[in-house]
Amino acid sequence: MHLAGRWTLHELANLPPPKDLATRVDGSSLEAIDSAGALLLLTRYAPAKQLDLKNFKPEALALLELVRSQVLAPPQDKPRKPSWYLVLERVGAASTRAYREGMGLLAFTGQVLETLFLIVIRKRQLRMTATVFHLEQTGLDALPIVALLSFMVGSVIAFLGANLLADFGAAVLTVELVAFSFLREFGVLLAAILLAGRSGSAFAAEIGMMKANEEIDAIRALGLDPIELLVMPRMLALLIALPLLTLVGMALGILGGALVGTLALDISVSLFLTRLHEATEFRHFFVGMAKAPVFAFLIALTACRQGLNVTGSAESVGRSTTKAVVQRIFLVIVFDAIFALIFRELEL
Repeated sequence: MHLAGRWTLHELANLPPPKDLATRVDGSSLEAIDSAGALLLLTRYAPAKQLDLKNFKPEALALLELVRSQVLAPPQDKPRKPSWYLVLERVGAASTRAYREGMGLLAFTGQVLETLFLIVIRKRQLRMTATVFHLEQTGLDALPIVALLSFMVGSVIAFLGANLLADFGAAVLTVELVAFSFLREFGVLLAAILLAGRSGSAFAAEIGMMKANEEIDAIRALGLDPIELLVMPRMLALLIALPLLTLVGMALGILGGALVGTLALDISVSLFLTRLHEATEFRHFFVGMAKAPVFAFLIALTACRQGLNVTGSAESVGRSTTKAVVQRIFLVIVFDAIFALIFRELEL
């Protein structure tokens, strides 16, 4: 076959159909050829495996060899890795990601603590207006759902505990069960988990959208610190809101237990208050309230960090928000277990 003219994409429609399949091709009269022409030549006009190409320009010959080797080469089956190797590979990749995530979280913690210290010594400005605004969002707006959920959980714990303790003739111990569980654990844990899912995800999405819209870059271009401007007001708001919501959760949980005890367990209000006063020590209240600032710090820290890690797309915003919620709840539960072990050793 002797090629002539231009074998390019716009000229291929004018080519005549092949009469015979060629095994030798002469390109001495060829003016131009592109990848579309090379593909057509090697699939319809000269599909022989042992094709003899003569008198082609070096660039045309290189293009034909590239198309023949990359496009027309039969796919090679990659060796299948054993299952145990794939499992180890995924475990290794997950461990590497977890290590990098932990190191990044520690580095961001240092930046936040440094900024907080500079605010305390008055070398950085405290954004009071933004802090009060986020305090209203995280504290006041979350108050109804925290109060309702704590009241319902307190009622359920009192009812279930009374059914179990009634078999031993100790239904009156339901007072201690409700008081201890809410003062030490459920009051702060319910408030922290609700704030992690409600306010924490809002923080991550807000900062993430600002990062996607390049507003964070504009803040830095103006000579401002995003941690001072965006992170610290949200963190201080949570540090104030979570202890207050924990206090409300404790009170409403015990109130729910008292209501169930009065209506369903024949425990009068005076008896409930008397046993609550006699059996409940201040250390139980201290244990619950001591966890609140730590949980608030963890929630704000992970939420703001994931928001600042957004790369610029809507998908990245959703992924970072989801990751932030999972990280916050995981850290809250892990640190709650650590606190339980510490207070057990301290006999608190």
